[in-house]
Amino acid sequence: MELTHSYRKPGQTIVTLAITGASGAALAAEALRALEADARVARVHLVASPSALRVLAEETGISGRIDLAEKLAGHPCPKVLQHAHEDVGAAIASGSYPIDAMIVIPCSMGTLAGIAHGLASNLIERAADVCLKERRKLVLCVRETPLNLIHLRNMTAVAEAGATVFPVVPAFYAKPQSMEEMVRTYVQRVLAHIGLEQSDAYVWGSE
Repeated sequence: MELTHSYRKPGQTIVTLAITGASGAALAAEALRALEADARVARVHLVASPSALRVLAEETGISGRIDLAEKLAGHPCPKVLQHAHEDVGAAIASGSYPIDAMIVIPCSMGTLAGIAHGLASNLIERAADVCLKERRKLVLCVRETPLNLIHLRNMTAVAEAGATVFPVVPAFYAKPQSMEEMVRTYVQRVLAHIGLEQSDAYVWGSE
C-alpha cells in the first residue's frame, strides 16, 4: 500500500481503471492510453478480472496479467499501478486512499450485479463499493444486449446509490469513419464525465 503521494501534483487526478469480462477490450485499451497520456492524471490503478484477461486474449491477442498496461498501451506506462483482482487489501480498497474516480470499462453484468448488491468479493467490487460510500465518481460502462429485468434493476440500484451507468453506445452524429474513431469518441465522453475533457473530442454544435 502506498503511504505517500509525492507523485501527485496539486490539481492532479487519481483514477482506478477496471476491466471486466464483457466484450469491448478496445475500449479498455483506449481508456488506458488516454489516461496515461493525460498530464492531469497522476496515477492510474489498473485491475483486470480473470474473465477480462480471457476476453482480451480473444479480442486482441494480448495474454497474461504480467505487464498488462504496457501490452494494452503499446509502450511503458509509468503512471500505471496494476493490482491483482483478488487483492482486496490494495490501497484502492480503502476509503482513506485518495481516489478521485473509478471507471469500469467494459462492465459485465456479473460485475454490475456484484456492485449493485455490495458483495465486495474481489478488488473491483470492493473499490467500486468504496467509491459509492465515499461519494466519489463511479462510471460503469455496461456492455450487454438485450437487457433482462435483472440487468435493468441492477442498473437502477447502482444509479440510486450514486454511480453513473454509461452504456457502450456509439455516437453516429460525429460521422465516424472507423471502429477506432467510434471507440475514441466513446472513451472521450467517459473521460469528460469524470472531469477530464479531451481537447480533440467531438462536441456537437461547436464552432
